[in-house]
Amino acid sequence: MYKINFKFEEKGLEPVTLSNIAADQSILEVALLNNIELHHNCGGVCACSTCHVYVEKGEEFLPEITDKEEDFIDRAVSPRLNSRLGCQCILEEGNSGEITILVPDQSQFLGE
Repeated sequence: MYKINFKFEEKGLEPVTLSNIAADQSILEVALLNNIELHHNCGGVCACSTCHVYVEKGEEFLPEITDKEEDFIDRAVSPRLNSRLGCQCILEEGNSGEITILVPDQSQFLGE
């Protein structure tokens, strides 16, 4: 089981900590199931960059970044070395730990 801390760049949003999160879910799925807004224009199939997040802690619990994901991150607003797409960050089976995610300001996107 995982503990996931969501922090937000957008003003007025308080951090959210989720415990007992099962493996084999993406960060995007976990966010949506817990009423955390994380845009996903492509529906979570690694075809856009709107679910872009920063992994501040716990990257060892996520699969390595693929070339396809990296290509879309290059198109994201303000990419960093710790940038990932929430739809591609699948919590690995057989592990447990703490992950900290920083969600960029989502107010710049319209719709989902």
